[in-house]
Amino acid sequence: MITPRYLLPFDSRRAIHRFTDVLVIGGGLAGLRAANAVEPNLSVLVVTKDHLRESNSNYAQGGIAGVLDPEDCFDDHVRDTLIAGANLCDRDVVDRVVREGPRRIEELIRWGTQFDTDAGELALGREGGHSHERIVHAMGDATGREVMRAVIDRSRQAPNIDIWENAFTVDLLTLEGRCRGAVIVGQNERPTMVWAKETFLCTGGVGQVFRESTNPSVATGDGTSIAYRAGVQLRDMEFIQFHPTVLYIAGSSRSLITEAVRGEGAHLLDSQGDRFMPNYDDRAELAPRDIVSQSIVSQMNATSHPCVYLSLAHLDPKLVLSRFPGIAATCKQFGLDITTDRIPVRPGAHYMIGGVTVDSQGRTNLPGLWAAGEATSSGLHGANRLASNSLLEGLVYGAHAGEAASRAAAEGPHKMIAYRIQQTAREQSQAFDIADVRVSLKSLMGRLVGVQRDADGLTQANEQIRSFSAYVMSHQFDSVEGWELQNLLLTASAMTSAALARCESRGVHFRSDYSEVDNENWRCHQTQQIDVDGGYPVRGELITRPTFDHVAPQSSND
Repeated sequence: MITPRYLLPFDSRRAIHRFTDVLVIGGGLAGLRAANAVEPNLSVLVVTKDHLRESNSNYAQGGIAGVLDPEDCFDDHVRDTLIAGANLCDRDVVDRVVREGPRRIEELIRWGTQFDTDAGELALGREGGHSHERIVHAMGDATGREVMRAVIDRSRQAPNIDIWENAFTVDLLTLEGRCRGAVIVGQNERPTMVWAKETFLCTGGVGQVFRESTNPSVATGDGTSIAYRAGVQLRDMEFIQFHPTVLYIAGSSRSLITEAVRGEGAHLLDSQGDRFMPNYDDRAELAPRDIVSQSIVSQMNATSHPCVYLSLAHLDPKLVLSRFPGIAATCKQFGLDITTDRIPVRPGAHYMIGGVTVDSQGRTNLPGLWAAGEATSSGLHGANRLASNSLLEGLVYGAHAGEAASRAAAEGPHKMIAYRIQQTAREQSQAFDIADVRVSLKSLMGRLVGVQRDADGLTQANEQIRSFSAYVMSHQFDSVEGWELQNLLLTASAMTSAALARCESRGVHFRSDYSEVDNENWRCHQTQQIDVDGGYPVRGELITRPTFDHVAPQSSND
């Protein structure tokens, strides 16, 4: 694949410049938590491509996992996470994040988050893969919205934090082996070179690579793509989690039906009305998401039906409506009463487990660049994310990385300068329909790189992505839609290449032609990285190689 270093031409001698101590790219929970961790005497600029509330964090329904019940314990939460992660978690990372959970939840409460309570105590729910009730939630099924409300309010009140909304980060600025900031295009449609002592990538997920996804339209893999073009290492890009239960009704925008619905006792039924999950796993509907998703796809194939159904009809209607008011309202728009009617669902792309490789402090392999949240591969999730661990990861890594970057910015040179960097314009290729290519890519990924994969399909997907890229990546766009398409193609290529290389089934990665786990050869991470020299790619092909870094020994019972 031809991979240009920068997607648009610029000349720093004629550009608009902005200086800040810390630049945060992304306005979700991880990004804002990082921004709030920076010392108040340092300037912070948060850049988000849409409105501040338009992020995966805001749409999170289920909640935040934390050991808050006296009958629960850290070791059990750690064990549940390791089991879901299919022997690919970093045990030290898991232990650290889990033990910080209660403190981070209490911090959110101090910042004004109103979690749901029962008799004056935090109400705790249970989701698939968890052995105890440990999920705090807000407004029933709108936890992300309430958490983001409180964190956004705090961020807007911080005198050292500026926020740019509707500003698209096109590329990272690099010079002499260090990240220097980013090229950003705002509402004036003119590139601004933002120079920063330290830069954060907190850009969220990649769900828009697929046709069926719970992610908002902004989740186009921008973070992984701009990092890759800058020579930053990506890891485990084959691991994309599909949420088992996405509302499958034309016009519904593929709304998420939270895991907590099954946690409260909902049943999954096939088109014949049979409850099928006990046939696939002893944990039935409370099995981890990868197992439930694969079981649903198998049952859909067995019944030749495009979806399965969630049923809450056997539960107390008052409990259902009070616990899931958002889902009830969404379904009501399509004539469904969730207390009596079956809800049509099928798996949809939900959470990117792989991403930018980071260490325990959120550092990437590019000096001056940090990352946190869904855009990263930290070692917490392994090969499959345990439900409601994602917001927890964003909080913990956002806090630690923000504090570490703050120290680095304070200890570095006080004077900031704009460096001379120039990117010449490329030749324009013939115009084409951006929307049509995007739809074709999403359909391709859904068919061949979805819940179930095999070598023939992945090879076909790789070839088609290369065909698209031959004319898309060489084109010089001047719009967000074009840059997003290039990012989608680059991220899709990384995901497909990694999935083809991993010849086993583990966690969310299921290969029908290699259906078993292969611990002898594949209990390892895969990394992908481009060589960049002098600001330009030396090699345009993905470098995929197994590494055994950060994999703690675990028993088969873990």
